[in-house]
Amino acid sequence: MFMTVKYLIGSVGPSGFGSKSTAEEVTEACTHISSITAIITGATSGIGAETARILAKRGARLILPVRSLTSAEEMKARILSECSGSDIIILPLDLSSLVSVQSFVSRFLSLGLPLNLLINNAGKFPDRHAVSEDGIEMTFATNYLGHFLLTKLLLEKMAETAKESGIEGRIVNVSSTVHSWFTGDGIQYLDQITHKKISYDPTKAYSFSKLANVLHAKALSERIKEMKAHITANCVNPGVVRTQLTRDREGLMTDLMFFISSKFIKTIPQAAATACYVAVHPAVTGVSGKYFSDCNELMPSNLASNSEEALRLWNFSDKLIAEKAKIGDKSFV
Repeated sequence: MFMTVKYLIGSVGPSGFGSKSTAEEVTEACTHISSITAIITGATSGIGAETARILAKRGARLILPVRSLTSAEEMKARILSECSGSDIIILPLDLSSLVSVQSFVSRFLSLGLPLNLLINNAGKFPDRHAVSEDGIEMTFATNYLGHFLLTKLLLEKMAETAKESGIEGRIVNVSSTVHSWFTGDGIQYLDQITHKKISYDPTKAYSFSKLANVLHAKALSERIKEMKAHITANCVNPGVVRTQLTRDREGLMTDLMFFISSKFIKTIPQAAATACYVAVHPAVTGVSGKYFSDCNELMPSNLASNSEEALRLWNFSDKLIAEKAKIGDKSFV
């Protein structure tokens, strides 16, 4: 009850920020942003769009991977109308396709740009079963596995940039509080829903993908330590917010859910605050492998805190992309 009251009134935590803080507020004192290059997935709408707007306003160069070039150009125009000097580069990317991820990385690396910040924000919450072109359940493929491969292929560039610039590289995975809704054996569950061995529950599939995001940040943090790279990896919960993520699920039940939880729903600027805080705030320097909510560190679910489960999912993912993308094992160490 106490935590609920704190959330509703926007009481600040140890960071000095809370549930009512906005992305603009948490980045106000971050003067170094003008020297960074950031990749933000899912930046054409919702939380990603607000994150992109704020970082551009603070002077960051943005690389926006997108499925829809039309939506991206519209987003770019909106940012430039507010921040006329912004440097924004748009590149095609379909996160559900491992080939597309590889193509995006090749295009980005060919630009010869540094990379200080990677925000894995894009997400999908479909209402029906689908399988990606790689034969993987679509929610898992888009929300987690595409980001896993993207991060894997960009990590060397990030380590190189951090060493040359002296600026700490940061990787931020955007998860959700619903990661705690999933229990059981995730890898077995993925096999079952991919091959239709059990009935498909969209919410459970989504919660598993969000759990995978948390476990990814945890395992990635350990790999970065082994590399001795000047990079951190963390995961954030943006809170309850109504964005285009639910575009495939409009209807009576969705509307009812948001009506019931209306007192807990954040505005998009508030929902983008935690990702922006973890991405650029100096108070998070050196912090890695953690989970943040309302701009403060929080313990995730027991399953999400399990180091063995994080390693198990990591190894499974490595094997899966080696098989599906045929890229072999690009080791971090």
